[in-house]
Amino acid sequence: MLIRVLAALAFLAAPALAQASGLAFVINSNDASLSLLNLDTHQEIRRIPMLREPHHMALTPDHRSLVIGDTAGNTLFFLDPATGAVQRQAVISDPYQLQYSPDGRYLTIAGLARAQIDIYDAGTLKLLHRVPARSLPSHINYAPDSSEVFVSLQGTDRLMAIETATGRVMWDSKVGRTPAGVLWDRGRLLVGIMGEAHFAVVDPVDGHVERTVPTGRGAHTMFLTHDGKTIYATNRVDGTVTVIDPVSLAVLRTIQVPGGPDDMDFAPDGKIWATLRFAQSVAVLNPATGSIERITVGRSPHGIWLNTHDALPQTISQK
Repeated sequence: MLIRVLAALAFLAAPALAQASGLAFVINSNDASLSLLNLDTHQEIRRIPMLREPHHMALTPDHRSLVIGDTAGNTLFFLDPATGAVQRQAVISDPYQLQYSPDGRYLTIAGLARAQIDIYDAGTLKLLHRVPARSLPSHINYAPDSSEVFVSLQGTDRLMAIETATGRVMWDSKVGRTPAGVLWDRGRLLVGIMGEAHFAVVDPVDGHVERTVPTGRGAHTMFLTHDGKTIYATNRVDGTVTVIDPVSLAVLRTIQVPGGPDDMDFAPDGKIWATLRFAQSVAVLNPATGSIERITVGRSPHGIWLNTHDALPQTISQK
């Protein structure tokens, strides 16, 4: 631990990276580290030590910091999104998953281990509401007007809707076995049902499942492209990525991506960067051809974010 702390202090004292753009940030959960990859060369240029077990990240509303949650370390790391330089740390209870509200007022954190959902003031990190969750609160997404936040509960097969301003639970509904990623799109919620092989289409008003979209075993989470024209869904067990039409929710094609595809982000050249949880690598996928290049990173890579679009709001809504 002393060596890791000294390494972190050395990084804080080091000058900022010369490169100011074109970086992929990859969280290595089982190595307690963050890999910085050059988007042009596909080389790892630096590895930043965390504390114990980081998983997810979110861009602050002012886009000045990339926030990484170290859940077992009970710490938020604030990094410069242009260079990766560590700006500061904050002590926060069990920050497994985190997301800022679209209006920039709130930060919601799912405490997977402690079965709690915390809503903070985004600017001050003052805890506003702590909502007990039945078991394993996991992924987060908001209504577009920030009035409600939706959290999947992996341990009880349910999805919870919480009034953001008050912390009041609006509904708590069963949606399928081991729900994971949550995406709001076109007035409906799409929820990855990881213990099965489909995504559930959920009514945000009362939480009932309207239909399911079969994709593959280990259906995990979904990512909407920046132009809103395509949804990519990851299926960890089958090792596939499903391409979905966001209007009709028709499955357009399935791409083989072995290694447990999890989180992803979109590069300016049209390629998709995805973490492979079971393969200690990142896949760079050409969706037009299905070809894949792999980049070795740390153990159990999870969250990923590319800094080439940090001027766009809500670019990491599912990390």
